[in-house]
Amino acid sequence: MGGGSLPCGPEGLEVSDKIPIFMGQNGETMKKIGLFLCLLLCGRGVAPAQECWPDGTPMEAWFSDTTRVSPGTLGPRYEVTEYGVVRGSTRRQTAALQRVIDRAAAEGGGVVVIPEGVYLSGALFFPQGVHLHIEREGVLKGSDDIADFPVVDTRIEGQSLRYFAALVNADHADGFTLTGPGTVNGNGERYWRSFWLRREVNPRCTNMDELRPRLVYISNSKDVRIEDVTLKNSPFWTTHLYRCSRVKLLGVRTLAPAAPVKAPSSDALDLDACEDVHVCGCYISVNDDAIALKGGKGPWADKAPENGPNRNILIEECLFGFCHSALTCGSECIHSRNVVLRRCTVSGANRLLWLKMRPDTPQRYEYILVEEVDGEVLSMLYIHPWTQFFDLKGREDIPLSYASHITLRNIGRFRCDTFFDVAFDDAQYRLRDFTFGNLRVETKNPACDRSRIAGFGWRNVELIPLEGEATVVPLE
Repeated sequence: MGGGSLPCGPEGLEVSDKIPIFMGQNGETMKKIGLFLCLLLCGRGVAPAQECWPDGTPMEAWFSDTTRVSPGTLGPRYEVTEYGVVRGSTRRQTAALQRVIDRAAAEGGGVVVIPEGVYLSGALFFPQGVHLHIEREGVLKGSDDIADFPVVDTRIEGQSLRYFAALVNADHADGFTLTGPGTVNGNGERYWRSFWLRREVNPRCTNMDELRPRLVYISNSKDVRIEDVTLKNSPFWTTHLYRCSRVKLLGVRTLAPAAPVKAPSSDALDLDACEDVHVCGCYISVNDDAIALKGGKGPWADKAPENGPNRNILIEECLFGFCHSALTCGSECIHSRNVVLRRCTVSGANRLLWLKMRPDTPQRYEYILVEEVDGEVLSMLYIHPWTQFFDLKGREDIPLSYASHITLRNIGRFRCDTFFDVAFDDAQYRLRDFTFGNLRVETKNPACDRSRIAGFGWRNVELIPLEGEATVVPLE
């Protein structure tokens, strides 16, 4: 993969300034402890150096493997046109497609193949052992009639409830794969127009008020692979993963427009109580957050067993086009730890790193590293209270939220309107141990009030003022 998140072993001793996460009130002491722990964990004298997560724990070698899955190794091939499925963009094939899926399951599993052509469908459900492969020029197209998506027990916006199924669904399906090079097209324009019309009538209309399916929903599964497929025009969130582990998204293209009709809440990837996720070589351009970390919301969200943290998330070598933020923690998030965004290009995003601090939810964002990125955004670091649809549900006090050990480093070709876009209520949030190092950023607004954050490390930071006024791009 080249480079390293946090080198352990003897190399770490030579570049100790690259381990800022242990800096705090006892900075030098903690840094030495951190180096010693990395040496113990990763093995002294071992070459090449073991990579570590921002909290110093070793990064599994699994994260360095970008070998693609070969659909031919996953079982028999079930090309849908050989089992009564008809090409065409106007005739729904939901029942026929599901019959192929069910047949593959009954015969021990295999790969359902979408060949060249367009195949219109409502919700499809993939059981354990059945995979989906879409060939070049093949398109699985979602119905624009919500009646084709049954209401099921699912997960949405940090809540476990009954809501509409997605177009592609897989639950308790360890090893599930969705591979390309074809397309899953959510056919979302009719849903988008309906949403904005409803907003004109009711400005407080929520996502739950407007009836829209997601594109891909995978839950309670491990060893999931999504590779080389194009996911586009989702009516709602594009890919939603809940309680999944050991997930790889490799070479995936996720697209949803901002014009001529905005695709509202078309997040590219929502990670909801997931761990060990590797996103590599993907392209994202959507009219909302590119990668958003979820996990639960509400004043007692940290006590609910259906909620949970996100851990060990590596995002690298991706290209971000237009989006509200490249990496977002929140708003429905109770805990995210060990998140790395590195070696990416960001072009057209409103924000690089967005910490959505939700005042009606206890939150903790910690050990987040952004490094070796280039490009241009409006705000480089954005931390503001997220008060949309604020609801304490009868709780009298406001739960405290925390962000700590946030690092931006080794960034030399970057432009932004606002470098440090941070505003919060000290009574609601605790921010500490942020580190900025080896940064060279051109910005219209270089102001940085480091007094707002306890334990702010600042080393070799060059902010170059740009002429002109900062611009504002609305979120919707």
